[in-house]
Amino acid sequence: MAFIPEIVGQLASALLLGGMVFFAAVTAPMVFIHLDAANAGKLIRAIFPWYYLYVIVTAAISAGVYVVILPWAAAGFGLAALGALYARQGLMPQINHVCDAMLAGDENAGVVFNRLHKRSVRINAVGLLAAIAAVVHHAIAG
Repeated sequence: MAFIPEIVGQLASALLLGGMVFFAAVTAPMVFIHLDAANAGKLIRAIFPWYYLYVIVTAAISAGVYVVILPWAAAGFGLAALGALYARQGLMPQINHVCDAMLAGDENAGVVFNRLHKRSVRINAVGLLAAIAAVVHHAIAG
């Protein structure tokens, strides 16, 4: 029966990495290349809650499967899940609020938006690197 959890863990980690890489390498750049700034912002704002939920779920499933057999891999997946949870529930509402203020003409909001956006990019990058490290660890140790 250990076979089924292993399949679930491998599938979840593949979906996690594939989704994160596809979003960063294809979705986000294409949105900003093919849409004007206002519509790109609206679309990205609509995508982000779903993207982060996807990362949270797939990373949490991966972490849950590997927590006993490969705790270091589980820690990497857990870090990705926690980072996405913080970005979705903490940063995203702040970024949206500041973005709205910026669009309404608040000159100071741009500085705050840039700071928060950089933080979200770093958190996503750390989550992606942690997930990659977890998959590599699984490939070597598992």
